[in-house]
Amino acid sequence: MLAEKRMKKEFTEDNLLMLSALQHLLFCPRQCALIHIEQLWAENRFTAEGRVMHERVHKAGRESRKNKKIEYDLPLRSFKLGLTGRADVVEFHKIDTGWLPFPVEYKRGKPKKDNSDKVQLCAQALCLEEMLDLTVENGALFYGKTHRRLEVEFDDTLRLLTEDAARKLHELFDSGKTPKPEYSKKCQNCSFESLCLPKTITKKRKVSTYLEKMLA
Repeated sequence: MLAEKRMKKEFTEDNLLMLSALQHLLFCPRQCALIHIEQLWAENRFTAEGRVMHERVHKAGRESRKNKKIEYDLPLRSFKLGLTGRADVVEFHKIDTGWLPFPVEYKRGKPKKDNSDKVQLCAQALCLEEMLDLTVENGALFYGKTHRRLEVEFDDTLRLLTEDAARKLHELFDSGKTPKPEYSKKCQNCSFESLCLPKTITKKRKVSTYLEKMLA
């Protein structure tokens, strides 16, 4: 099914979406719309710890060793996926034909049961492939809670999942609509619970409109 939905449209600078939105979309389409369409933000301990971790990584600059170069906060873009963003870390490993990029994404917690982190990392790899005209086969997710890397292979299945997520992200933005809430256990740890109101709102309407009515 996914293979039949490969993205065919070429995007321009004007309609590139944030690469980080892919993870939000896979975690919860409603959260993704609240952040990227309605431009709302709410922070809790988990998001604050994640933000601090990324800020530390992005301040590291660059490093150069004999067989490895490390770039921090590297700009990325893909006109095929319609995405733009920044990679936490990209290691360039010396091989016979030149330098092979190896993206590394930093996460606050521990490995997730779903593929949201892997899709975000794979999107970075696809951006690098398009920008540098080469193949990126592997990358890694570094989790702050375990202090370990989880190596990720960018196989065909993950690439198709990533393309499909990018397509759905653009469909969400094109619709301009925030999906209705669907309450589940993951809502309990979401920083948006008080804004999303998953137990209160049952109709398809913007949270901003609901809040305005409440304040009025």
